[in-house]
Amino acid sequence: MAKRPQPRSKGHSSAPGGSAAPRGSAKPSGGPASKARTSATSSAAAGKPPAGRPPKSAAAEPNGTRAPRRSTYVEAVAVYEQGVQALQRHRYREAEQLLESVLSRFPEEKELHERVRLYLNVCRRQATPKQHAPETVDRRLYAATLSINAGRYDDAIAHLRLVRDEDPDNDYALYMLAVAHAQRGEHTEAVAHLERAIALNPKNRALARQDPDLDSLREDESFQATLEPPARPLDLKRPARPKFLR
Repeated sequence: MAKRPQPRSKGHSSAPGGSAAPRGSAKPSGGPASKARTSATSSAAAGKPPAGRPPKSAAAEPNGTRAPRRSTYVEAVAVYEQGVQALQRHRYREAEQLLESVLSRFPEEKELHERVRLYLNVCRRQATPKQHAPETVDRRLYAATLSINAGRYDDAIAHLRLVRDEDPDNDYALYMLAVAHAQRGEHTEAVAHLERAIALNPKNRALARQDPDLDSLREDESFQATLEPPARPLDLKRPARPKFLR
């Protein structure tokens, strides 16, 4: 009878010379290459870019991949952070120059520009010298005169309204209000203030007739009526009695 074949022992293979090699001996042992692959895999799983590579852009490409950031991004961020630090130290001019350089030197970094402009507005507000509002009537009138001469009629009206509120019978302030409103093309307001100024001081009528700042009102009928001399009051005195009635 033929002998039945003997079963092979588990974990051994036939090899020349009768020696058996254990299963799995062909797998490479853990070395530097294996560790590098493991590190890259764990970094990718954590969502972090592998060391030595530039960070990836937040904007995705049409095919779903993410394009790497431009090489200028790191430099732009460094300048931006310098500007923010200068702002925190209240060095507003320096901060403004640094932040403006981000916009001019790195026009392609659009993602950064929005934050840059936000801090730029803060710098400009803080760097602008604050002007103290005049506190007395005379100073307000002087400030209003300068504003009218410079064509800043909104500022002039703001000063003059404060004078009017404090001193309602100040005919000079009312006359200047008429001028400022006339220059802004607001004829109704101009005539109303002029009428009040003339009622308080009739000399303002003669001044208004020759004032070139009121030329825009010349065709206005209400303005023309305002400049008309007042009618003489009627003599309501009782006539003297005849001598024969005395």
